[in-house]
Amino acid sequence: MDKSWIVKPRNTIEYSIGLKKFLDFAFENGAVGDTIKCPCPKCGFMKWQTKGVVEEHLILKAFPKNYVIWNLHGEKQIEDISSNEDDIQEAFHYENSMETMINEAFGHYRQEGTNLGKTQPLGVDDVLNERPKEDHNEFIDFLNDGNQTLCDGSKYTKLEFVIKLYHIKVLCGLSDKAMTMILDLLKDAFNEANLPLSFYEAKKTINKLGLNYTKIDACPNDCMLYLRDDEKDLQTCKHCGTSRWNPKKKKKQPAKFLRYFPLKPRLQRLFMCSKTAEHMRWHSLENKDGFIRHPRDGEAWKTFSLLHPEFASDPRNVRLGLASDGFNPFGTMSSTYSIWPVFLIPYNLPPWICMKHTSLILSMIIPGKQMPGNNIDVYLQPLVDELHELWNDGVETFDSSLNETFRMRVALMWTISDFPGLGILSGWNTHTGLACPTCNFDAIPCRLPYSKKWCFMGHRRFLSRNHRFRLNRVRFDGSTETRNPPLKLSGSDIFRQVENINVTFGRGVILDGRGKRSREEVKQWKQRSIFFELPYWESNLLRHNLDFMHIEKNVFDNLVYTLLNEKPKSKDNVNARKDLKEMGIREDLWPDDNGRYHLALFSLTRDTKKLFLKTLKNVIVSDGYLSNISRCVDEVQQKIFGLKSHDCHIIMEQLLPLAIRNLLPNHVTATLVEFCSFFKVLCSKSLNPQELEMLQDRIVLTLCHLEMLFPPSFFTVMVHLTVHLVEEAKLGGPVHYRYMYPIERELGHLKTFVRNKAKPEGSIAEGYLAKESLTFCSRYIEDIETRFNRPRRVCDKTGDNEPFLSSIFPQGGKPVGGSSNFTLTQMQKLQAHRYVLLNCAVVTPFVE
Repeated sequence: MDKSWIVKPRNTIEYSIGLKKFLDFAFENGAVGDTIKCPCPKCGFMKWQTKGVVEEHLILKAFPKNYVIWNLHGEKQIEDISSNEDDIQEAFHYENSMETMINEAFGHYRQEGTNLGKTQPLGVDDVLNERPKEDHNEFIDFLNDGNQTLCDGSKYTKLEFVIKLYHIKVLCGLSDKAMTMILDLLKDAFNEANLPLSFYEAKKTINKLGLNYTKIDACPNDCMLYLRDDEKDLQTCKHCGTSRWNPKKKKKQPAKFLRYFPLKPRLQRLFMCSKTAEHMRWHSLENKDGFIRHPRDGEAWKTFSLLHPEFASDPRNVRLGLASDGFNPFGTMSSTYSIWPVFLIPYNLPPWICMKHTSLILSMIIPGKQMPGNNIDVYLQPLVDELHELWNDGVETFDSSLNETFRMRVALMWTISDFPGLGILSGWNTHTGLACPTCNFDAIPCRLPYSKKWCFMGHRRFLSRNHRFRLNRVRFDGSTETRNPPLKLSGSDIFRQVENINVTFGRGVILDGRGKRSREEVKQWKQRSIFFELPYWESNLLRHNLDFMHIEKNVFDNLVYTLLNEKPKSKDNVNARKDLKEMGIREDLWPDDNGRYHLALFSLTRDTKKLFLKTLKNVIVSDGYLSNISRCVDEVQQKIFGLKSHDCHIIMEQLLPLAIRNLLPNHVTATLVEFCSFFKVLCSKSLNPQELEMLQDRIVLTLCHLEMLFPPSFFTVMVHLTVHLVEEAKLGGPVHYRYMYPIERELGHLKTFVRNKAKPEGSIAEGYLAKESLTFCSRYIEDIETRFNRPRRVCDKTGDNEPFLSSIFPQGGKPVGGSSNFTLTQMQKLQAHRYVLLNCAVVTPFVE
C-alpha cells in the first residue's frame, strides 16, 4: 500500500484518500470489536476509539509521520513485505524527527534578500554563519550526536537516547544521583555503547536545546537594577548608597540579582516549531455562533483590534497576559521567604492549549527573601523595555507553517493576580475603605467600630432607579439610596489620577525625631504602574483582572463558616451584633447588656449542622473531580477544615445548594442557591452575551437580599467584588483564561525544582530551563510517553485482548479496592431495567 500520503497536508485529496484506506485496513485487520487504537498525537495509541472518532482525530491532528509500519493495526513485519530496506525508505519519505527538532531548535531558515516571505533552507555552513559564534560548537555537537549511533545494531542515536532517558527521569521524578547510577550501570553492561560520561554531561546536552536566561544585578534594597549602560559600572546604588556586592564574599559577587528570561527567542520558537506555528493563528478563525469562548470574543480584544488595525491585520502578532504571585519555596521550613515568578500567557493559542502549563512562559524570577511590594516595578523594567521594543519595531521571525518570514509584534493585554497582587501591579491601595479598584473614588468608606474592619455594602446603587429597595430604610443600612452606579473609568481617566505621582523605590527606613520608624501617610494611589510606559496600555479596556478563584474561595469561607457559626471565622459574632446596634438597624439581632444574642435565620442549629456535615461527608464523586473532603469534615466537633481552593470551588457550585436544602427558611435557601448559581454560570467555558446582561441584574439583586440577611461584617471587599465579575467577563472572556488556578499549579511545579535550599532561585531557573527543553523535545517524540501523550491518572482503555462485550457495558478501566455486595430495591431494579431498554443498542431492534 502506498503510504506517501502520510507526510502530505491534511487538506489535500491524497491525505483524505490515504486516511480512508488506512481506516479500512485497520478495522479489517486490527480491530477489537468496533474500535482500534487511535494513532493521533492526542491519544498516542493509548485509547480505543470507533471509526468515526479516529477519522475525526486524524483530520484535526496529523498522522504520526514515523508510523509507517502499521503493526498495531494488523500489518505484518517489514521483512515480510519487502527485503529491500532502501526501497522502503524511499517509498515512504518520512522525515527524521530528531533532525527536524535540531533544525527547528537552532533556526534553519533565513531571510532571502530584503523581501519578506521568500525563504530557503540553510545548509550547515549557512547555519553556522547565521548564528552567533558561541552557538557554533553546540550546533556541531548536536549534528554529531544526532547522527551517531548509540551502538552497533541499535535503532537509537546518542541524542535520541539521552533525550528519552531524561524524559524518564523527569516524568518519574528520579534524582540526579539515581540517573548517574543508571548511566554507570549501562556503561558497565554495554562497554561499546556511546553513552555520556556522566549525568552532568547528559544534562548539559539537553539544556543546549533550551533558551538561556540573563542575570541582572540589583540593589539589595530594591532601589534599582544595574541595567542601563550608564549604570552597569556603578559600585554602589545611586539612590541609597548601598554596595552592589555581597560583603560576606571575598570575590566580587552581586548581593542580589534578577534572573530574566528573554522573551523574543521564546516567542520566535513558537513559530519556528512546526508543531505550534499553526496554532498561533487559531484566534483569527471566525466565530459564527456569537458565544464568548476565548479572550478574542471579548470586548477588550475587539476594541484593541479597532484601535490598532495595523497590529490586528496580521494574526501572527502575539497578545500576552501577565501573571504573577509569590510563594514560599521551603514549605513549612520557613514562613518568611517569598519568591515572585512572573509568567506570560500567549493568548493566540486555542483553548485546549492556551492555559496548559506547557504554554506558560517564565519571564523572570524576582528574588526573595522579602516580597517586592511596590518595588516590583524596578524588576519589571527589563520586560517592559522588551515589550516596548516588540511593539514598536517587532522582530524578524520565521513561520514554519507558512514557510515564510514576517515581523512579529507583541502586545500585553492585561495582568492576572490575586487581589493583593493586583494592588502591587496596579499601584491601587487595596487595604482601605476604597479598596475596590473598579468603583475607584466613587464609594463611601464604612468602618465598623466594633468589628474593626471595612464594610462594603450599598449594592442598591446598582439597581434601576425605580426599584423599591432603594427607598427601604429598615431592612438595609437605615438610609435611602439615591446614588447611581459608579462610572466606568477609562485608562485615560486612571492615567490622569496617577500621572503626577512620584515614587522613590527601595526599602529605606524613614525615622522620626525620636529615632523610631515614622508612619507614612496612607495614599490610595501608591504609585503609577510601570505598564503605563507601554504606548497602548492607556487605551486597554481591561488592565488588571479580578481573580475569580480567590474571590470565590473567600466568599465560600465567609458563607460556610457563618452558616456553621464557627466562632473564630464566622462573620456573625458579638462584635457584628454590636455594630448593628451602633448603626441602629435590625433591632431583633441586637445583643443584650451581657453580650448574649440568639441565632439568626441564616445560622444552622445543632441538629441541622449535623445533617449538613453528614451530607458533605458522604458525598462520592468521580476520581480526580474533588479531593476526599470527608477527611475535612469533623462531625464530632461540627467543623470543616483544610479545604483547598478547588474544593471550595466544587462545593460552592455543586454541593452547597443540595446540602442546605430544607435546613434553612425558604427565602434564605433561595438567596444562597441563587448566589451559588451565579458562580456556576459565570465559570462556564462558553458565555452567552445576552445571558450576561441578565446575570448582572441577578447578582445585584442577590447581593441586596444578602444585605437584608447577613450583618455588615459579612460584606468584605471580596463579597463586593462579585458585582464586577460579569462586566470583566464581557471584556476579557471566560474566567478560566484569567484566574489563578493554572498559575498556582505552575508555582507548585517550580517548588519541586528547589534542590539547593541555599539558592532556591537558581534551582528554579535551572529546573525551568530543563523543563523548557524537554517540553520542546516532547513535541517530536511519539514512540514513548511524554508530556503530550502521557495517559491520564485514571485510564479507561480496554486491554489488548479484552473485546467490548456490549455497547452499554464496555470493559473499560479496572476495579480499585475490595468488592462489596448489596441488594437492589424494587425501584432500583425497575430503573436499571428501564435504562438498559432505552440505551442498549442490542435491545433497540426488539423495542421498535
